[in-house]
Amino acid sequence: MDATRREFGSQFLGALVAYGFVETCWRRDLFAQEVRPTIDAWFKELGEMTADLRGRRLTDVQFQERMEALYRRVDLPALCRFVKLDEVERRKLPDNGALSAGFDLGGVGGLPAAPGFGKQIFGCGRGRSIVPHGHANMCTGFIVLKGRWAGKHYDRVETAADHYLIRPTIDKEFGPGEVSTISDHKDNVHWFRAATDGAYIFNVHVDGYDPRLGAGSGRLYLDPAGERVAGGLIKAAKMSSADCHRKYG
Repeated sequence: MDATRREFGSQFLGALVAYGFVETCWRRDLFAQEVRPTIDAWFKELGEMTADLRGRRLTDVQFQERMEALYRRVDLPALCRFVKLDEVERRKLPDNGALSAGFDLGGVGGLPAAPGFGKQIFGCGRGRSIVPHGHANMCTGFIVLKGRWAGKHYDRVETAADHYLIRPTIDKEFGPGEVSTISDHKDNVHWFRAATDGAYIFNVHVDGYDPRLGAGSGRLYLDPAGERVAGGLIKAAKMSSADCHRKYG
């Protein structure tokens, strides 16, 4: 009798495992058949827009407008599944600053091997930040995948030896599906602080898009809590990454 029970239990457990495997495969196949073509087309359009920006058929501000419109059309649950957000969420979020996770575009149909843009997922715990920073010769766009963020943008008006003059432009809470973009000529400093636990943002960036602007810079760290000066501007001291993360991460 005990042997029979053990056999039944083993067979039952095996059936459950097999069912789970079949269900997983079915879900992935369903995603491939019903959702993946839409995601492929979305990334293909993003690649075409990037080529137009690099070919100077679009200005950076026009690219921002197009990117925001494209982001607002995306199937957000499908995008979360495509970038495997559930797997990213299993990773430990840092005690300071943001997690940065990559994802693979190799299987996207119609997208060249070198699509001309970079991409990543940022994740933060409550109260942690994608610290305040700007860029030079870069366009980038965010869409919130999960959670809520306190987001601020500024225009970088002037660069001095030890500070930037910046003008506040956006100060709002961003929730799932909401977007923001930057370029050298509009909203080109940003800062996002997670207002909920486990907040995640999808990011695409195009650096070195205009040879006339010089080489891409990476991040330009600064302190937006600087002295208020004439014209509604802020004198934002330049900071190192370490100092910026100590204060705002």
